[in-house]
Amino acid sequence: MKKILLASTSTLYNGSYLEYLLPTLEQHFENVKTLLFIPYAQPSGISYDDYTTKVGEAFAKINIQVKGIHEYENPADAIKNAEGIFTGGGNTFLLVSKLYENHLITVLKETMAKGTPYLGTSAGSNIGGRTMNTTNDMPIILPPSFDTLGFINFNLNPHYLDPIEGSTHMGETRETRIAEFHKISTIPVLGLREGSWLEIYGDNVILRGDLTARLFRAGEFAVELAPSENLNFL
Repeated sequence: MKKILLASTSTLYNGSYLEYLLPTLEQHFENVKTLLFIPYAQPSGISYDDYTTKVGEAFAKINIQVKGIHEYENPADAIKNAEGIFTGGGNTFLLVSKLYENHLITVLKETMAKGTPYLGTSAGSNIGGRTMNTTNDMPIILPPSFDTLGFINFNLNPHYLDPIEGSTHMGETRETRIAEFHKISTIPVLGLREGSWLEIYGDNVILRGDLTARLFRAGEFAVELAPSENLNFL
């Protein structure tokens, strides 16, 4: 049975890294003593070692040790043997490129299908969708494919932002960008606001957190989904 959390962000405003999620993570990873961390997205260019240290400091608060996938000679075996896995945020293009380079897409899919608990934040959540095409990130590198893990039957737009009333910003809104995506694809897209996450246990896909999420489907008006709603209809 799949046991997956896909969070919009790792950090809320004025909060420390993963602070708001720690009570949930303590239950999600309840049988995990050592967590495998995938630091490939490298936010702000942080090194793998420094990123892993940062994650380790957060998980130490719930008595879980963290080891980076880059510390293993064979990353595929590290995934297969992991007690639990966390893929952090950063640049989705870079993350997906590294996963393909190390031949990890298929092994991640197979391992998660067997029930190894998984956490993704931001870019690490983006890859849980069918494709990475609705990421917010700059294309700093070209992956071999935009196809990702398909834990859910739709795409995510983490850090989803609503238009700000009265703003003089002339650039495209997130809603505009998603509408552009739906000119060439029928894959539904969920705009996941800060502090929200998806809980995917078995066939259920439950929206968690205090905020609604915005669902976009090609040729239809966007709708708001309430916390605790099951998105398995998608």
